[in-house]
Amino acid sequence: MDRLHEKYEELINLLKSLESVSVAFSGGVDSTFLLHAAKEALGDRVIAVTARSLSFPQRELNEATNYAADHHIEHLVVDSEELDIDGFSENPKNRCYLCKSELFTKIREVAQTKGYQAILEASNSDDNGDYRPGLIAVKELGIHSPLRQIGFTKAEIRTLSKEHNLPTWNKPSFACLSSRFPYGESITPDRLRMIDQAEQLLLDLGIWQVRVRFHDNLARIETDQDGFSVLLDPQIRDKVYNEFRKIGFTYVSLDLKGYRTGSMNETLSSSEISYGKSN
Repeated sequence: MDRLHEKYEELINLLKSLESVSVAFSGGVDSTFLLHAAKEALGDRVIAVTARSLSFPQRELNEATNYAADHHIEHLVVDSEELDIDGFSENPKNRCYLCKSELFTKIREVAQTKGYQAILEASNSDDNGDYRPGLIAVKELGIHSPLRQIGFTKAEIRTLSKEHNLPTWNKPSFACLSSRFPYGESITPDRLRMIDQAEQLLLDLGIWQVRVRFHDNLARIETDQDGFSVLLDPQIRDKVYNEFRKIGFTYVSLDLKGYRTGSMNETLSSSEISYGKSN
């Protein structure tokens, strides 16, 4: 723990050196931890900026808004509709790059208008080596990634978040709803709503760590061991099947490999993954 506390002090000192910051804030585990540290380091010289779009469920926006209000942090919500980006709805393999380029360009405009010196995003060291083309845009636009820079892992962020009494310390990981589609499968408002409704149903049933992947008329559920246990109940399975049918899916499947991040990247070649890595 001593080394972990040293890393946290290193983070605080790094943030202080930036003078004033605009934090890209989703309300998730990493960005909440980063915003908390920025508030500790810089006080009122911090602003949180959250992007509102169909890929970002209302429940997540509400949590981000409530956290900022509870901690007296200025919070701006900007509209950043990915589906308006040329080519995004076709879901190319660089979809994340297109999204992050547009998002951080908007955040940079907000930061410059309000006089904030630096823009921060909350990727961590676990993201290094994965297929993360969005981080190429982060680098191109000069966005700071202090958690990756210092080398925080997700587990370390959760440990410190618990120690600092952050409500997100055990919050399930979340990624934008556009990540639920295989590359090349078109993304539409109706399909995003289907995914949102399906995942909300599972959350309401107590299945916390979950992804619903879209495969045309088939929904593929990824969940952890706790989620598998919930779905062992025949009544729960019947409810999920019937409700998913109402949402618009013909078939409902449970992925036996379980929950994992970036499962849609499993179709990529090694050269494609290498190009999109964030080392």
